[in-house]
Amino acid sequence: MAGKVVMYTDGACKGNPGPGGWGVVLRYGGSEKKMHGGERDTTNNRMELMAAIQGLKALNRACDVELYTDSQYVRKGITEWMAGWKRNGWKTSAKKPVKNSDLWKELDAESARHNVNWHWVKGHAGDPGNELADELANLGVETVLAR
Repeated sequence: MAGKVVMYTDGACKGNPGPGGWGVVLRYGGSEKKMHGGERDTTNNRMELMAAIQGLKALNRACDVELYTDSQYVRKGITEWMAGWKRNGWKTSAKKPVKNSDLWKELDAESARHNVNWHWVKGHAGDPGNELADELANLGVETVLAR
């Protein structure tokens, strides 16, 4: 594995569903990379997932990743719920299809390439990395609205 990458991810949505954006801050050694994007018609949860997917996709080799998200949906989904979903054929314990399974499957594949430690941080609580990821996610929304 390559060195340790610190990653902050966030999603944003104006209306839910509505136009949304995702933001990622990648830190490795002394460098920092900022990324953002968005979609015209999406949900906040999809943008939270997309931020983590895009951040992991940006890594061109296997890395140790400390990934910080303010989404319990993303952190618990990947660390607690996914094993059961996979066992149940991507159905919930209530036998309903898992929402956003397309993105969960993509996140599963991307995270398998790396050694990821998933951390939850309280959103809008002054964590500099989370605040920057939030700004980038909102920039993603603005970019979509400007098209």
